[in-house]
Formats: sequence, C-alpha cells, structure tokens
Amino acid sequence: MPTPTVAGHTLPALRLDLKGHRHVDLRAVFALALPLFLNSSLQVILNLTDTWFIGHLSTTAMAAMAACYYLIFMFFLLLGGVGIGVQAIVAQHFGAENLNAVGRTTWSGLWAALATTPLFLLIGYAGPTLLAIFDLPPEVHDLAASFWFPRMLGGPLSTLLFALNSFFNGISQPRHTLWIMALVALCNALLNEWFIFHWHLGMAGAAWGSTAAQAIGVLIAGAVFLRPAFRSRFHTGQTWRPHWPSIRQVFAIGFPTGLFPAMDVVGLGLFQLMQVKLSAIDGAATQIVMMLTSVSYLPAIGIALAGTTLVGQSIGAGDKSWAEACARVIIRMAVVYMGVVGVLLALSATWVIPPFLTPGDPQDAQVMALCIPLLWIAAGYQVFDALNLSSAFCLRGAGDVKVPTLLLLACSWGIFLPLCHALTFSPGQGWVNFLPQWGWGATGGWMAAFVYAFCLGLALWTRWRSGAWKRISLLTQTQ
Repeated sequence: MPTPTVAGHTLPALRLDLKGHRHVDLRAVFALALPLFLNSSLQVILNLTDTWFIGHLSTTAMAAMAACYYLIFMFFLLLGGVGIGVQAIVAQHFGAENLNAVGRTTWSGLWAALATTPLFLLIGYAGPTLLAIFDLPPEVHDLAASFWFPRMLGGPLSTLLFALNSFFNGISQPRHTLWIMALVALCNALLNEWFIFHWHLGMAGAAWGSTAAQAIGVLIAGAVFLRPAFRSRFHTGQTWRPHWPSIRQVFAIGFPTGLFPAMDVVGLGLFQLMQVKLSAIDGAATQIVMMLTSVSYLPAIGIALAGTTLVGQSIGAGDKSWAEACARVIIRMAVVYMGVVGVLLALSATWVIPPFLTPGDPQDAQVMALCIPLLWIAAGYQVFDALNLSSAFCLRGAGDVKVPTLLLLACSWGIFLPLCHALTFSPGQGWVNFLPQWGWGATGGWMAAFVYAFCLGLALWTRWRSGAWKRISLLTQTQ
C-alpha cells in the first residue's frame, strides 16, 4: 500500500522493510503494469486482425497496407498527442491530491481532441496526393488510397479515446482502459469481417471497421468517465467548461508528446515505403515482421506507460528520488521482456509467419524465406527499442518531452533514414542519388533499423540518467 511522505502525500508502489528502508513494491508495479501491458497487447490483436484479413485479399493488398499503415499511424500520433499528453499531467495532479485539476485536465484533453477534427478531415482528403509522392506501383497506390480516407475519419475518435484512457491510467485505474479496449478489439474483428467480406469493401472495409470500433470505444469510455464515483471524486460532471490555461498546457505538453512517436513512425513508415518500392516481396515481408514484432513492443508500451504514471505520481507527491527508483524497475522490465520475446519470435519463425501469407500466392515462398533472417535482426533491434520506450515514457511522466523529441529527430533523420536508403537500394533504385547505394534490400533496411534503435535507446537513457527532468514542473503551469 502507498505510504505517506513527509509532505503528507502518498507515494506509488512504496514498500518499507522492517528497518524502515524504502523499496519499490514489485507487486504494486505489476498490479499497475499488467492491465496496461494487456491493453497494449490488445493493440497487437487489432494489428494482427487487420493484417490477417488483408493478407487474405492478396500480396498486393499486404504491400498497400505496408505503404500506408505507418503514415496513417503517424498522423494519429502527431495530432493525438493532445490526448496522450493528458496522462502525465493527470498523474502529477493525482500524486499532489489535486483531484479537481484531474477532472479539469481530462476535459481539456477532450476539447483539444475535438479541435483536431478539421485537420484529420483535410489529411483524409489529401491521401491520394500524399501517397503519389512515393511513386508506388499503381495497383498498390489505389488500394492504399481506398484505405486512407475512411481510416482518417477515425482520427478524432482515436484522440478522444487517448484522452479518456490517459485519465484512467493517470489515476492508477488502467483496468477501465483494458476492458474498454477489449471491447474495441472484439468490435474491430467482427466489423472487419462484415465490411470486408459481407459488404465486399476490400481494404476500405478494414478501415471502416476500425473507425466504427473506435466510435464504440469512445461512447463506452465517456460513459465510464462520467460514472457517479468519478463525478464525485474528480468532479468530471462539473469541470467540463473550457479552461484555457489548462487547454494551453495540454497542447504545450501534447504536441511534443505526440511528435515524438509520430516522427519515429515517420521514419518507420519511410523505411517500409523503401521496401515496398523495392518489391512487393520486400514490402510484404517487412510488413509481416513489423506486425510480429508488435507482439514485443506494444505490450512493452504498457510497461512504459506504467512508468509514466509512477514517475508522474511520485513527482506530484514531491519525491523525485522515488521517481528515479520506480523508473529503474520499469526500464529493466521492458528490456528483459522485449529481448526475450524477440528471440522467441525468431526461433519460431516457421510457425508464426505462415498464417499471414496469402494461400496459393506464388510469392509466398520468397516472402517466407526473407522473413526468417529479418526476425533475427529485429530481435536485436527490440532490446534497444525497449530502452528507448521505457526511458522516453519515464521522461514523459516528468514532463520532459521536448529534448527527447529533438534526440529522436536527430537519430531518425540524421542516422536511420540515410543509412536505410543506402543499405536498401542498388544504384538507380532509390529516391535520391547523392547517397551510397549498396543494394542489400530489406536485410540492409533492417540493419539500419538496428543501428537507429541502438543510438536512440542510449541517448534517451542518458537523458534520464542526467536528471535534467528534475527541473521541470507541470503543477504550476495552469495556476
């Protein structure tokens, strides 16, 4: 159980031994992290569901998914940051026991989420033009464009859901997030089946199914947010009016919070586009490996989200040294989990890859042969990606979001993308000619991804260890 500090607040995951020495209560950490871990695992199910359905259309459809998936995800994260950033602010106010501010911050995140609607619509209409920039094969471009607009309609819904789930996570009640997202995953599978095969909408059907499932999730999460217990404790029924200082804070924290994963996804999206441009085989193999590695990194995001909550609540309670202790546990958990799962995936390649191949497709054997070595490279990549994720999310809990974003931009655009282009393409195949072109295909691209994860993971871990985040305060910015 949390134990009072000198200031009278409570610290999360604190256990005192018989001599009165403080220790991180691993059971409390697991109790917080497990629902977040399982919730993030549901995103794996969502991704694999879409990939499974689209994989049963054609290899070309799988390549089209690879071409647009990460670009769409990038916009969801970039604009959805105003919802994601709510968690750190809520956690600090909760740790400081300023419960009225918890409800007000969440409503500010919801208002900010609604403000993203025109931007998502604009991006949705611009989809075919944006995809044309990447010189995709015509059949791949057309399929990707059919998926783009209906999926973008789900952007504001996704941002609203981010904000509501951030509230639940920030107050250490992630079980609500878990069962809400479980219902979303179930609806997604059922609606995908209906739209793709019963209404014969193909790839567009997958997008409509996902968007409709998110709408259902928002309605359910909103009802829970306004339940009597939360209305009484956090005044969620009284703090709905726009509070401009709080909304400004949500945007100030939310934009760099969303920019960080969005730019990571931009890099990964361009990485995938390079493989799609090279060939449908390289593109499909890369998409399959990325979806399989989500079994590792998406649950690890759940562990890292627990770090955001623990660090934020510790800082709100006035004990930054305790935030450091909690972060050490979270970082170790994430690295061990992703490392072990990455190796297990590589060892079981011959069992986990075939379900995502198109039955009877003449290119299946080539895709399978390429996926096997890629999974081994991905196993090494995931160890340092875990260091990146856990360090970044602990920094987020402290409100340190600007410098980590700059570090990511430097590693992604300064190291990853140039190296990926150089290692992937042979002369005359790439987008530019001023870089070396060694022509190692998807294998070279994944080697570049490993170098990127190594550099970024060490940079963010060093940022956390520096203690620069201790000079940041989120509690005084809306006073």
